[in-house]
Amino acid sequence: MPSFASLLALAAPLAVLGAPLRRDANPTDLLVLKFADVLEQFESTFYQQALQKFQSSDFTAAGFVQADVATQQFTQIQTDEASHATVLESTIESLGDKAITNCKFAFGNALNDVPTMAATARVVENLGVGAYLGAAHLITDPVLLTAAGSILTVEARHQTILNVLNNGVSIPQAFDIALLPNEVLAVASAFISGCDLGIPANQPLTITNTGAVGPGTKLEFSSPAINGSTDNFHCQMLVGGMPATISLPLDACVVPQGVEGPVAIFVTSDDQPLNNNVRDRATQTTVIAGPAMAFIDTQKQLLSQLALAASSNNASGSSSTSTTTITPPEASSIISSASAASATGSGAASPTDGASSASATDGAAPASATDGASVSAANGAASPSATGSAAGSASTAPPESDSTIVDAPGTRNLFEGTTKNGAITVNGWKDQSSQASGGSN
Repeated sequence: MPSFASLLALAAPLAVLGAPLRRDANPTDLLVLKFADVLEQFESTFYQQALQKFQSSDFTAAGFVQADVATQQFTQIQTDEASHATVLESTIESLGDKAITNCKFAFGNALNDVPTMAATARVVENLGVGAYLGAAHLITDPVLLTAAGSILTVEARHQTILNVLNNGVSIPQAFDIALLPNEVLAVASAFISGCDLGIPANQPLTITNTGAVGPGTKLEFSSPAINGSTDNFHCQMLVGGMPATISLPLDACVVPQGVEGPVAIFVTSDDQPLNNNVRDRATQTTVIAGPAMAFIDTQKQLLSQLALAASSNNASGSSSTSTTTITPPEASSIISSASAASATGSGAASPTDGASSASATDGAAPASATDGASVSAANGAASPSATGSAAGSASTAPPESDSTIVDAPGTRNLFEGTTKNGAITVNGWKDQSSQASGGSN
């Protein structure tokens, strides 16, 4: 008897795309499905080759805190893309046609290293989102349209993940960019050969600037279509949510302030802006080349710090911190030393250099029967280890109450607040003695 999983796999094409075993289909619907299938094959192959080529050390060397942070996501995305292709091909066959399966995919320099691969993957996923959005108006069958939408939403999730893994804003715009099939192929055709998709591609466009592109950057381009006079040529920047492109002379194509995230850039023969909506843009005939995809990353988010070690010091300009638990004698000694240094005024350091902060959170409690404090050392400086013991100090300590404040080492310390020189702030203490002894104070 077949397993539930195998039955589900067999039913997937019908469940997702709702197609009967055979029925007549609109030729345009079939063309869109076959085009989408090739893109899914392209994406799946890209991730498959990347995962085969790169080792865990390649990902950590590229700045990921752990290789699995990236590889788990790339593996899941590859699985999704392969599933999309399988379902699309089954649906095409159920509609009486054959999928295009003879395409060859070559990624060349895009797989030179992990950073280049991740940046290319970001382009790939934005192309996927743009392709499904841009083809939606071409699909006449509402069942197929809804099914295509169910793939689009997953592609958008991939896009968000790739934004994060590239140290960009996870959701940089409230609206995505829709791209016509010929516009998608202006980028994707560089990696696809050996097959006829039935759709002419726009001339490719390459941004030749080295380094990051941001507001104020003057963009330079190359294209087989730009091989002579560029008089009256304009660059057109398409940003999600805008009614039309930002039109600028080609020799003054400077990224304006306020742009964040993906930008599709075209070169046109005049200054007339291109429409954002693909229905009307399809009728405009001034495009010479493009689009090329650029990503403007001016903002940094904490989310990327979870994935990228290299970005942790850049999100807010603050230093990274580490936390450890120390014993009361160690804390008392640090406070006493800081107070003595402040009192003598000898070589006092700036309160902002290497400043430490003590925290009394429950999660920072030590395992020994001592009062514990949690200390954060800025700038990655080494912190005292929680290896000392307060044993014996209580026998020599003078009588005290819970409000006693003691500055001398070797005695119970209940000091809270900022030390005299401002170097250390103690937020509170947690008494562990009762937990260690099983009794009460």
